[in-house]
Amino acid sequence: MSPSPLVTRDPTGREVVDPTLLRVLLLIGAYLAGSIPFSVIVARLTGGPDPRSVGSGRTGGTNALRALGRKWATVVVTGDLAKGVLPVLLARVLTDGDPLAEVLAAAAAVFGSSHSIFVRFGGGRGVGTGVGTMLVIQPIAIVIAAPVFIGVILITRYVSLGSLLGSAATFPAMLLIWAVASGAVPPAYLVWAAAGPALIWLAHADNIDRLVHGTERKFDLSMLGGRGRRGAA
Repeated sequence: MSPSPLVTRDPTGREVVDPTLLRVLLLIGAYLAGSIPFSVIVARLTGGPDPRSVGSGRTGGTNALRALGRKWATVVVTGDLAKGVLPVLLARVLTDGDPLAEVLAAAAAVFGSSHSIFVRFGGGRGVGTGVGTMLVIQPIAIVIAAPVFIGVILITRYVSLGSLLGSAATFPAMLLIWAVASGAVPPAYLVWAAAGPALIWLAHADNIDRLVHGTERKFDLSMLGGRGRRGAA
């Protein structure tokens, strides 16, 4: 019997799935995982308002906080992080740590988060999922960038601006890690540290326009202790 075109042999002679096919499958799987609209699912399971009906109309953590309150928004954010963590981890395991496969999975997950096939190609901004991908690829970059994200929000009350500048900070953070590690950072990771924030910035196009024109909605810190629209009087 002739070997399947979908199977090849690794250097040890073992039969394995063709690397290109595996990357494609991981790409599709990561997109579908990223597309899972956790805030919509949580709203339906708990009887809360659909996050798409309030605030920005997006499905991310901030809008989940507005619609569902702190407790359920925490569940949503955890799910969004998992959408980034799990596809990249799976790519790492199935490809024996191929950085390109990991980055492709990361990109697909973030794209799916903001262009979900399950909610008519809408979604969130990809921030939580993007953070999840970096927690696997290079968690130190998140540690470096997190103070920018948090600090900007506390100072300006603009979550969007914190997300934009915090995500942008991951690239210089990765360059710093690359310099300290004497170049021991895969080039694909450096590319993702620039491309990931670019995807997030594209998803924030409307926020950027409102920031420029001074019409962006400020974040009410009191919501962190509230119950969302469902709990409002």
